Amino acid sequence: MAGITLAQAEAQLATWIAAATAVASSQQYDIDTGNGRRSLRRADAAEIRQMIEFWDARVKQLTPAAAGGRRRVRYVVPE
Repeated sequence: MAGITLAQAEAQLATWIAAATAVASSQQYDIDTGNGRRSLRRADAAEIRQMIEFWDARVKQLTPAAAGGRRRVRYVVPE
């Protein structure tokens, strides 16, 4: 299995930021299921913050500038 790509890490970071926005607007909400109402509670804000920090660090790690700021160039000389 291949490692996590920069695009995947950025998508995860965006998802967790959206979750933080949703929690900030309402922590708990009710849904009408047709047979009654169901109360749902969103994830804990501290857990969301921790995941944002994790994915932010992963994005920075995968960004080429964070890997030393230098590009490696390989030259192949034909014989």
